Amino acid sequence: MIKTFAILLSGAAFLLAPASFASAEMRCGWLENPTPSNWWLIDKEDTWTLIAQDGYEAKGTDLIGDISTGDYVKETGDYGYACACMDVTLDRDSNRIAEIRSFKQLRMSKCRNDKALPPPPGE
Repeated sequence: MIKTFAILLSGAAFLLAPASFASAEMRCGWLENPTPSNWWLIDKEDTWTLIAQDGYEAKGTDLIGDISTGDYVKETGDYGYACACMDVTLDRDSNRIAEIRSFKQLRMSKCRNDKALPPPPGE
């Protein structure tokens, strides 16, 4: 009886979850940090906000670390972009990443050679 109730409860929670939140998915592309407190991922589908000056911050941004220690392009001051893959949960209605579950910075050539991606930021 308790097991049946738990299954029903978990199913109800799934049905009540916002439709714009999908299950976790891998997203790869340009990770851009052009100015303080602004971070987004530009992938083959869209531009996804991770952190914004308006106060928004996705869960798990601490997984990113200092991208300037890897393959990275410095644009202005201490800001720039890198190539990365992240396992994320998206909020498609607001073009935001709701949660980052894993992060891996890649060589810039990986994104440069990906024909599905737009050109790097600033080019």
